[in-house]
Amino acid sequence: MLTKVQSCSINGLKVDSVDVEVDISSGLPVTHIVGLPDLEIKESKERVRSALNNSGYKFPLGRIIINLAPADTKKTGTHFDLPIAIGILSTQNRVQPEHLHSTVLLGELSLDGKLQKIRGVLPMLLEMKSKGYTKAIIPESNLYEARHVNDMNCVGLESLKEVVDYLNGGLIANQTKIIADFSSDTKTDTLDFEDLRGQFNVKRGMEIAAAGGHNLLMIGPPGSGKTMAAKRLPSILPKLTFDEAIEITKIYSITGLLGDNSGLVTTRPFRSPHHTISNIALTGGGKNPKPGEVSLSHLGVLFLDELPEFSKSAIEVLRQPIEDGEISISRVNGSYTYPSKFMLVASMNPCPCGYSTAENSNECICSPREIHNYTRKISGPMLDRIDIIVEAAPVEYNDLTGDEKTETSASIKKRVEKAREIQNDRLSKQKITCNAQMTPSQVKQFCKLDKEGKELLELIFKKMKLSARGYNRVLKVARTIADLESSKEITTTHLAEALQYRKREL
Repeated sequence: MLTKVQSCSINGLKVDSVDVEVDISSGLPVTHIVGLPDLEIKESKERVRSALNNSGYKFPLGRIIINLAPADTKKTGTHFDLPIAIGILSTQNRVQPEHLHSTVLLGELSLDGKLQKIRGVLPMLLEMKSKGYTKAIIPESNLYEARHVNDMNCVGLESLKEVVDYLNGGLIANQTKIIADFSSDTKTDTLDFEDLRGQFNVKRGMEIAAAGGHNLLMIGPPGSGKTMAAKRLPSILPKLTFDEAIEITKIYSITGLLGDNSGLVTTRPFRSPHHTISNIALTGGGKNPKPGEVSLSHLGVLFLDELPEFSKSAIEVLRQPIEDGEISISRVNGSYTYPSKFMLVASMNPCPCGYSTAENSNECICSPREIHNYTRKISGPMLDRIDIIVEAAPVEYNDLTGDEKTETSASIKKRVEKAREIQNDRLSKQKITCNAQMTPSQVKQFCKLDKEGKELLELIFKKMKLSARGYNRVLKVARTIADLESSKEITTTHLAEALQYRKREL
């Protein structure tokens, strides 16, 4: 007897619908799973066997062929346990095939028949909903994540026996659909720019970077507050929109980083990998490719503390995702593309000991050759992709002990969000959200200069030997500075400030 159950599989961020076909015929007792299954799927036959037996059903004797169609695409994931088990029960008339119409089944089975939490529920349900499926049966522990899939009846159950009872009409699920209720920034930030004393130059750079989505590099001696400032950057970033939250949650769902009872990711990511990170962990990949740090930072911040301590290859591998806003990974079994529109924020010392530029501080003990070897890890092409470079000077004693109040993150964030609103109005038809994402043609359209501005930029272009990319990035930063002041035109003042954040050589 042949039966068919609907499920799906994830390849990168792409979701493919999969027909789980189960055929049982007479012959020697053997179970074959075909259709390019991964090892975790091949092992599912043992989990399904025990789950059926321990749930009061019998695993059939005979020749069992389980086909995952289409057979020419690789399948991964433990969520095929449930559709395989229901397919077997359907061939035994324990579940009527008509009860499975337009229903997607996802779930991993434990040996006692319980349904375990799985990865990637949100992207799978969103894709299957777009293909016309109206109902999904998933583990109860994934129901909170699935509540943001509108117009789809998502049923969360705890065991295989409950699934069978529900399909046969003997069980009414408590909640088969939860209406989405999105609220961004529900978590209160405990880190505030009010704690950062002095460093007005760094704060200004952070504000411009947050307002326009620009990449930023801080250079200064140890203890000057570079890491402290970077950790407070999320507190001034604009709130996530619902669509942005969905994009981020898809990535975190696939990698299994959503916590228990977690729905959407409501705050912008802030990732700070250690400098010993490998290239694959940074960009993504592996035997079964998964998103790396550049994708986990999507629509948020990737902070690289002590940039020269990262391997040169790890730094250089960032060039493509910074430029394209996505990372492509090619493997023998296929190509995978993950989004990577992140703000790169990095910090570094001016030399190995850190004190070559610090006045009234420790004496630098580094030789010119040591300083050269230290800074040469940051190549010219990489520096060219950094929009804002700021100097972090040593904090003065009076700044630490003074009673002068410093500006809070809340007040800075108001200016940032106002600037982003201006950019959204200007760029909404261009399908981008901030100035940093503008293409050269868009820069030409939206970053026009008056006669004085053109003369100033021409002079600096020749003196600093700017590249074409550097020229465009200066104009993008100038446009952001103008937006912070609600100015429709880019003045020479805005342009001059943007140029001072441009540093060709370390």
